[in-house]
Amino acid sequence: MNFRLITAFSAILAASLAGSSAYAGAPQASAKKNAAAKKAAPPSKPSVEEQIEALRRDLENQIDSLKSDLAQKDAQLKQAQQTAADAQAAAAKAEAEAGAQQQAATENTAAVTTLQSTVNDLKANSTSLATTISDETSEIKKAIASPDEIHIKGITLSPTGSFIAAETVWRQGATGGGINTPFTGVPLQNSDAAQMTEFQGTGRQSRLALKAIGKLDKMTLTGYYEMDWLGTGITSNNNQSNSYVLRQRQLWADARLNNGWDFSGGQGWSLAAETTKGLQRGSEILPATIDPQYEAGFVWTRQYSFRVTKDISKALFVGVSAENAETLNPAGAGLPTNLLIGSGGNGGGLYNPTANYSFNQAPDMIAKVAFEPGWGHWELFGISRFFRDRIYPAGGTPRNDTKVGGGIGGGFRAPLFNNKVSVGLKGLWGQGVGRYGSSTIADITLRPDGSISPLHGFSGLSTVELNPTSRLNLYFNYGGDYIGRDYTINGTSQIGYGTYTADMSGCNVEPNPSGSNVAGFNPAAPAHCTANTKDVQEFTAGDWYYFYKGPKGGLRMGLQYSRFERDLWSGNGGTTNPSGTAKGIDNMFWTSFRYYLP
Repeated sequence: MNFRLITAFSAILAASLAGSSAYAGAPQASAKKNAAAKKAAPPSKPSVEEQIEALRRDLENQIDSLKSDLAQKDAQLKQAQQTAADAQAAAAKAEAEAGAQQQAATENTAAVTTLQSTVNDLKANSTSLATTISDETSEIKKAIASPDEIHIKGITLSPTGSFIAAETVWRQGATGGGINTPFTGVPLQNSDAAQMTEFQGTGRQSRLALKAIGKLDKMTLTGYYEMDWLGTGITSNNNQSNSYVLRQRQLWADARLNNGWDFSGGQGWSLAAETTKGLQRGSEILPATIDPQYEAGFVWTRQYSFRVTKDISKALFVGVSAENAETLNPAGAGLPTNLLIGSGGNGGGLYNPTANYSFNQAPDMIAKVAFEPGWGHWELFGISRFFRDRIYPAGGTPRNDTKVGGGIGGGFRAPLFNNKVSVGLKGLWGQGVGRYGSSTIADITLRPDGSISPLHGFSGLSTVELNPTSRLNLYFNYGGDYIGRDYTINGTSQIGYGTYTADMSGCNVEPNPSGSNVAGFNPAAPAHCTANTKDVQEFTAGDWYYFYKGPKGGLRMGLQYSRFERDLWSGNGGTTNPSGTAKGIDNMFWTSFRYYLP
């Protein structure tokens, strides 16, 4: 606006100056003419100065008007700017308020969501807490009214494994073995005992067990005691299991560290026995039989041992064990007697004076690896045994003879058809391992000079178990223990185990008493039948059925059938036994009625 005013003012000024210049340059009229002109001229016009003044005033008025307009417009502009600024501020404020309201709305929405989630969590926690309280209350009531365990100063005591048994056995051929079958005592077919059946009933296999568990920060301590009444004082020995009365089946302590190391000592199942949970003591799986001697071919002992195991991973386990040794008496024909390998128990040493105890050089050593790859349990183990006797040669210097025996074994057990079927196979092969077979046939024989010769042996057991329901178990086993021939020829005699010169002439003839004196008559075996046992085989079928299994314990019934065959090595039969062979076959039936403590 100032620029237009200045421009207009400049134009007017320029016009005025041009007019003044033109007026000053025109020639002056004479006086006369001027007088005449004055007389004749019309009324005078405004002078230039007046015009300029008028123009100036008009210009000033215009300028003033323009200034006024400009001031008014400036005021209007300022007012508009102020209004725009106010509007912008109001808009910014409104926007801020809108943002704050949006933020508040978002926060409110989040708060509502959180509140709803919290309420839902509270409802769920309340329900869970109520359920937990109800469960804990029920458990507390159960623990008070009918406890499964007893807690004393942080120790948990449980009688699980205890039962009361009423059991019977019927045999086609008598053995005189009670509920427990002496496998190598199965009567030969033509013996007197084979002509008689026997029935025995007993409750001696009833069992008491007590387990104590104490948990520390870095380890779990376990103590276990298990006993029954199957011991007999006059025949107690260390051959395969401790049978001292009251019979100490198991009595061991265990310290299991959280890092997988496990240290255990006492009397229990050998590390050679099959386990089901790594190599943990107490997880052994036994044939599901009623017979306390279990099954022919079952690999086991139950004796003192100290073992160390390690869980390498969830699928790999390793362990070693030092176990009490015992050498079964040397077996065979024509064996020398000028040696010392053991003796009867000394009363001061608390051993049975009618049993034979070997003078052991060292414990049996066992190493074992177990795999649980996701299907089944697999094992591989080795046994080292150390045999020794002292020989007294005629006219010579006494000396000790030492031989090392041992064997290698393995097996597996695996489920099929959604755990409805379980199959298993286990075996042990080696020299001097007869003690670990359930038949306990023989460990060693002797050479003519009295030196020891460990016998080749094999034990194997196959198992199929069916579990169609949680209450019913059906089992089928077939196994056997075998000892090979081992003899030498000394002149015209064969000395050792399984000799071909063994007298077999009376094996197929039932003996008769001679005269009226029968005081020395032995009905266990025919006369003139001296061959050694080659093998014992057994087939078993049975079932266990739970009538009740619950918080009050378990009531179970078992039925079992077994067929035994004991074969002798062939020998010299002569005309009465041309084949020179003999065997014993026995059919046996068991029943068991048991109540298990919860």
